[in-house]
Amino acid sequence: MRSDQIRQGRLAGERSAGLEHFLASMDTDRWIVEADLLVDMAHLLGLRQQGIIDEGPARALMAALLDLHDHGLPAEAFDERFEDIHAGKEACLIDRVGEDIGGRLHMGRSRNDEVATCIRIRLKQEIIALAGSLLDLRTTLLDVAGMHTETVMPGFTHMQHAQPTTLAHYLLAYEQAFSRDAARLREAYARVDVSPLGSAAFASTGFPLDRDYTARLLGFSCPTANSMDAVAARDFALEVLGDIAICMTTASRLCEELVLWSTAFIGFVDLDDAYCSSSSIMPQKKNPDVAEIMRAKAGTATGALAAAITITKGLPMSYNRDLQELTGHLWRGVEAARESIPLLAGMIGTATFDLERMAAEAGRGFSTATELADVLVREHGLPFRTAHRIVGRAVRHGSLDLATLEAAAQEAAGISVVDLGVTDERISAVLDPRHAVSVRTIVGGPAPAAVAVQLEEQRRLLDNDATWTEETGAALSRAHEDLISESRRMIL
Repeated sequence: MRSDQIRQGRLAGERSAGLEHFLASMDTDRWIVEADLLVDMAHLLGLRQQGIIDEGPARALMAALLDLHDHGLPAEAFDERFEDIHAGKEACLIDRVGEDIGGRLHMGRSRNDEVATCIRIRLKQEIIALAGSLLDLRTTLLDVAGMHTETVMPGFTHMQHAQPTTLAHYLLAYEQAFSRDAARLREAYARVDVSPLGSAAFASTGFPLDRDYTARLLGFSCPTANSMDAVAARDFALEVLGDIAICMTTASRLCEELVLWSTAFIGFVDLDDAYCSSSSIMPQKKNPDVAEIMRAKAGTATGALAAAITITKGLPMSYNRDLQELTGHLWRGVEAARESIPLLAGMIGTATFDLERMAAEAGRGFSTATELADVLVREHGLPFRTAHRIVGRAVRHGSLDLATLEAAAQEAAGISVVDLGVTDERISAVLDPRHAVSVRTIVGGPAPAAVAVQLEEQRRLLDNDATWTEETGAALSRAHEDLISESRRMIL
């Protein structure tokens, strides 16, 4: 195959292999090969519709493009002497149909708008796929939560026993977070869903292109409004990377707890063996390696975001080659989430929770002390700060029985809780973790009735998100299938 046809006019001399490798983007371009062929077909259909290219060359070019689509690009197209797949593919076309025909495809187009369009097409597909993975994860969390609405466990703040809650309440907290991740991705999708094609290098083109037509062919909602912004903008990529980094941060927090919970000294969960590894030297070990690697993947996603922002922050308008380096970070962040979220769903769905161990820990560390203070307020009329001080003093003395509480009340507030009508029986009932959970019935609380409301609402949101994911994915696939069909009709 010929040398890089783009250099032949203005530039001379040969490049070293090291220099070619430094400039090349072939590794990241493999993500957009299919999208690039779709862009070529749409652009060619647009050229033909507007009478910019004659029927004969158009048919020959489309036949060659369809052959590449059906059978894949040859390995030579990925040779690093071409810098990127766009130049390599063009060289491949010229080899097949000659420059007089192959050299016409690039009319009214630059690699700048071409690559921006390709990235947006692939990113839309990745958003839809990630939204689907989040649906599976959220479904798993809701299903497992639904089985544990009365499974009492300790809740923590500052990694200390704080108040009793339920496993359902805990899992729903994570499902809420992942539902917001899905919402952010949906919102980002709308800003990705605009077509740069036809913006050319940055100042558009004198060819009478119909940008609405090519945008529609490629499944975009509309063309970009400003041709300079179209090729220079990567805020859409930063936004998606930001959404992914947030999502992976939440996944990392959940993994961190699964790692802790699976330790012998906590023992709340037994992860399925498929998600664990053993030691090369210690035969007894069962290590939560999938959860640990997923924590690291969160760092990969966050690093990709930081790198992409740093690359972009100093760039003047409009296109600069620096943006090529950003693209690799975009795909690394996408890949981290794409690999992780389905595995997290599987890890949660196959985990075994030790309900007895959770229940035994639920009341440790005076975790029901808040409810005792609340009872002194609700049933005996004390100001909360006074009740807080009394119960806190009793904890300092090491017990919440009636005698200790009475002494604490005398010391801290100069009053008698016995005179107020507090009894041993009432204290015993109040300190039961199940009681502390059952009275927290307000919106968002851990009581079974309150959790049932949360489950119903989150399933409704899940159904709405599932509808969006299915319809959006189907519409995009249908647009691309129609584009291929229209392209085939051209050569009949």
